[in-house]
Amino acid sequence: MSKVSVIICTHNPRVDYLSRVLAGLRAQTLSLTDWELLLVDNGSQVPLSVRFDLSWHPNARHIREEELGLTPARLRGIRESKSEILIFVDDDTVLATDYFQQALTIQEQWPFVGVWGGSCVPEYETPLPDWVGDQVWRLTVFEVTDDVWGNVRDGFETKPVGAGMCVRNIVARQYAGWCRRRAAAKIMDRTGAALGGYGDQDLSQCAIDLGLGTGRSSKLMLTHLIPASRLTQDYFVRHAEGDASSLMLFRASRGLPIKEPRPISWLQRMRWRLHRVFQRVPREQYEIQMAHQRGLEKGWQLASQLFPAAVSAKSKA
Repeated sequence: MSKVSVIICTHNPRVDYLSRVLAGLRAQTLSLTDWELLLVDNGSQVPLSVRFDLSWHPNARHIREEELGLTPARLRGIRESKSEILIFVDDDTVLATDYFQQALTIQEQWPFVGVWGGSCVPEYETPLPDWVGDQVWRLTVFEVTDDVWGNVRDGFETKPVGAGMCVRNIVARQYAGWCRRRAAAKIMDRTGAALGGYGDQDLSQCAIDLGLGTGRSSKLMLTHLIPASRLTQDYFVRHAEGDASSLMLFRASRGLPIKEPRPISWLQRMRWRLHRVFQRVPREQYEIQMAHQRGLEKGWQLASQLFPAAVSAKSKA
């Protein structure tokens, strides 16, 4: 049996980006015989099986998943996987050549951790706009300088992102079961053009469910290929709204504290606009802030419908 199952979930990928991702996998120091490759085509308009040749790998498979969404694609990859460690690779992330070997080392050194990841170093197709500022985290860009782990349900410090996420098989199966019991789990993450994004956190919670921890390692590194289309106000605004909505759903589904967001009054809007003018805050930052607020309100409404008991209890706390 392979030591590692590598799962790429993708929908209408950029050919040049996915080609680089596959080249990065082919260059791994871990022998090809020690890992399997599952390319999950999530309803792409042109089937990936006719566009990408995987014959270079002795244990690679094209898998077609018609139910649109990152979570259904991941669940399909989990069902098809055969290894003790699963590594989820995005269609725009190029892993360092020793990524798999380092992941296996961490598996042995951190037996108490069920999910782990590492640094995401950006490669921008066009220069990063100045207005992005502290919102750059929305591009999944960060560096892990110290090894950290924990098993606290709230917070994000020790929880990895989906890009390059390493998951023990037992945790992956726990997540699959959780999703079967909670249909709402499938709508928290990205589907088509929608930019929700808490499936990664939901999966990490499953490690904690089993008494394991989550971690980030400085020894794991990948390059995140960021296209020009993500360096726009439109993308950041859509991400801010989708992310905030998903956050409310995630917290309600997991029984974490949430509060009903207060609608922004015209007076608050005016104050924010004045602050933007006098403090020279970029207009894009204002639009991102407004989108975040809209997302919280939408997420609260949806969470109230799907998890009325949890929302009622936590809002009174």
